Amino acid sequence: MGMAVTMIDEGHGYDVFGLHPPSAERMARWLRPIAKHYFQLTAVGAEQLPGAGPAILVPNHGGTLPLDAALLWLDAKLRLGRWLRVVADRFVPLLPIVSTVFARCGVVSGTQTNVRRLLERNELIAIFPEGVSGPAKPARDRYQLQQWNVGHVELAIRHRVPVVPVAIIGVEESWPVLVKLHVHVFGSPYLPVPRAPLPLPHRVAIHYGAPITFPGVDADDPVAVAEAAARTRSAVAALVERNLT
Repeated sequence: MGMAVTMIDEGHGYDVFGLHPPSAERMARWLRPIAKHYFQLTAVGAEQLPGAGPAILVPNHGGTLPLDAALLWLDAKLRLGRWLRVVADRFVPLLPIVSTVFARCGVVSGTQTNVRRLLERNELIAIFPEGVSGPAKPARDRYQLQQWNVGHVELAIRHRVPVVPVAIIGVEESWPVLVKLHVHVFGSPYLPVPRAPLPLPHRVAIHYGAPITFPGVDADDPVAVAEAAARTRSAVAALVERNLT
């Protein structure tokens, strides 16, 4: 394991976003045997992850619920001893109970102000540029990257932090979406209906790519930011394609 977990306590046992290390530790202990024995989780290229300092992990996204985010969060904890701050869609804080559990484990709402503050605190962050379009895709588009939001690159350029491309293989087979209902529960864009009530015991592998930096790129130039985002998209797509077998 890498460096010790740190947390800036705001005076109540939590940080400003609600991270509570004892609760997160309990969640990690509960999730670890599931990851090891049920999903046979493996990781390749973990040496690309920074043991200290800020960075943005950029993975592909799929499956009915954020199982990929949970396994990535656990892997960062086990390998680095760092709490990965997963950036969630803005409707997530509106979900009862779930939002509190997520916050205690370090999940944050996806606003630029939140992410900026985390980077200033030298945190390790995961942003899913596909957003909700990733899990929503039909089975025929499995592992095909969907929309690719550019916010992660703008933040990386502005704060001079590296972007680490990540491919997560196996989650889309484990818990595919059967259909999405256009029911907007607590502000969510749709209600996913999985093919099975629980994830299937499919092997999951996480592949970390080489960090990408953007020296000399202007964060206020939309064309330059779009070109930088195309670089990260191509890196993730290549990592996914190379490891699908």
